[in-house]
Amino acid sequence: MRTQFLAIAVACVLAAGCGSQSELEPAAAIPETEPPAAPGAAETLPDVIVAERGGFIPEGVEYDMVNGRLLTGSLTEGSVFRIHADGRVEALVEDEELVSSVGIEADEPRDRLLVANADRSVFQSGGVGQAKLGIYNLTTGERIAMIDLAATVDAGDDAMHFANDVAVTDNGMAYVTDTRMNVIYRVDADHAASVFHSFDDGGAGPNGIVHHPGGYLLVARGATLWKVPLDDPGAAAEVTLPEEVPGQDGMVWTAGRLAIVSNSANRVVALTSDDDWASAGIAGAASYEEQATTAAVVGDDVYVVHPHFGDDDPPSFERVAFE
Repeated sequence: MRTQFLAIAVACVLAAGCGSQSELEPAAAIPETEPPAAPGAAETLPDVIVAERGGFIPEGVEYDMVNGRLLTGSLTEGSVFRIHADGRVEALVEDEELVSSVGIEADEPRDRLLVANADRSVFQSGGVGQAKLGIYNLTTGERIAMIDLAATVDAGDDAMHFANDVAVTDNGMAYVTDTRMNVIYRVDADHAASVFHSFDDGGAGPNGIVHHPGGYLLVARGATLWKVPLDDPGAAAEVTLPEEVPGQDGMVWTAGRLAIVSNSANRVVALTSDDDWASAGIAGAASYEEQATTAAVVGDDVYVVHPHFGDDDPPSFERVAFE
């Protein structure tokens, strides 16, 4: 779920740190970036990859541009896997504290992999779930930190949590959505966590999240898209869309457009904006047959993941075509 603009982030690292959000590139300028050179040759991916086995139910998918790897999480096994072009499933992160790895985010400038660590039993057996952020070395999978996000909320022991997706800003700040608690957490470079914003309007809980270098987050909430300023989250506002986009799930930037996976309509909708995301227009759409949840950008292509929630078939990853 690519949520940062890599070219800007790399420039910030080389310059020993970015300035304030107001000094970032204007919102209208969304660069199309080339991935940095990988240490080894990346696999050429086919139009459809079918995993060699099922059972792990991937919800999140990401492409590690530095190492040239397609990565995915697992609602049932917790681990983070590399999916090879021939469908082989190879473990990258194995951590007994990972229960359900949901959204995953490659922070290439810092060689980090950020994983929203939830517990899917909150939707099945009356459990209270969890909201944690796992931080791992992107190259080796070694654990760097595990942060208890739910501990920042004073809501009682029976409060329900589900860490869903994660975005990283150019200065390394991480933002994690908690769908059940209806909040966004912030985790700083020292791994200190806090509640960044709480949606108190009674609407759908936040799901997919991306960062825009104009200084705000875009957040999927059911059939609505929200803009949340980093310097004033209380000014969060719904983005006006020309039509309802139901079941908004994972979101990625691709070719200057925001691509949103609709997990209920079996399509990816590409949006653009000419007013700093107060509103947006539809720039294209891609359809597919099986339910998908999230997407990854691989070069000029967008791949969606088909988890197969309701059957025992192995999950698959499909390149989509926009019309």
